[in-house]
Amino acid sequence: MASSPNNEIALKFRFFQVYKDARVELFKPPCKKIPPSDDPVTGVQSKDVNISSEPQVSARIFFPKLKNPGRKLPLLLYIHGGGFSMQSAFSPVYHKFCNHVSSEADFIVVSVEYGLFPARPIPACYEDSWAVLRWVASHVDGNGHEPWLNDRADFGKVFIGGDSAGGNISHTLAFRVGSIGLPRGVRVVGVVMVHPFFGGTKDDEMWLYMCPTNSGLNDPRMNPGTEDLARLGCERMLIFVAEEDYLTVASKNYYEKLTKSGWKGTVELVENEKEDHCFHLFDLDAEKALEMRHKA
Repeated sequence: MASSPNNEIALKFRFFQVYKDARVELFKPPCKKIPPSDDPVTGVQSKDVNISSEPQVSARIFFPKLKNPGRKLPLLLYIHGGGFSMQSAFSPVYHKFCNHVSSEADFIVVSVEYGLFPARPIPACYEDSWAVLRWVASHVDGNGHEPWLNDRADFGKVFIGGDSAGGNISHTLAFRVGSIGLPRGVRVVGVVMVHPFFGGTKDDEMWLYMCPTNSGLNDPRMNPGTEDLARLGCERMLIFVAEEDYLTVASKNYYEKLTKSGWKGTVELVENEKEDHCFHLFDLDAEKALEMRHKA
């Protein structure tokens, strides 16, 4: 006879709680997901691609309306936020955001669908995102599986970006590009981090719980040191912070460490006053949201 669950709460974090019997309960239900589509307003087409079946890793590709059929297009690898445990590249919020970015910037956007805690604890998010970046890079010689990338992507103009947890993952990818590398001909020009998560807040213990293989409060994925920052494999870094966001202090600490690390690239910090975490996603037509996208 099955025993009844133990409903006594052992741990409680910002996004979930853990019961005495080790069950994890997320405070928000899974987000709605929508299929790819051809947008009649922006002219952006989108499709989903499977990167790996074990583990399950996929991405949604956004392809803008061609303004110059002979020109190859820069590529943005985008990594969604959601506290490493929520949201999706296929949610209405991120589908609409990436659609707008692709249309306005005239970029191919590859939006990563990575594994989420608790089904797949950290470091799944880092490994899955790295797998998608490597898959993208495998098209550099025109022999990959995706025609949009083979025929139209400019691999000399690759960018990585993300918000919140996705900003944190973007940092780790930039470090891997600098330390492990990508195939010849693939150049990561810049990284854009919007309200990224880093150590130094009350959520440190939550991240450590989500990552059973962590190396403590100085784990370089949560709290990168200057030695790792000096090895970032990009030429430019743009960091957005919001005045009322509790993560802003940690983001500014990251910026200060990066400027002192000896990294050879250029970094810029942009702060939006009187705004909170990820405000840019909730009203894409708001003045400051438009300014952010144009700046990036």
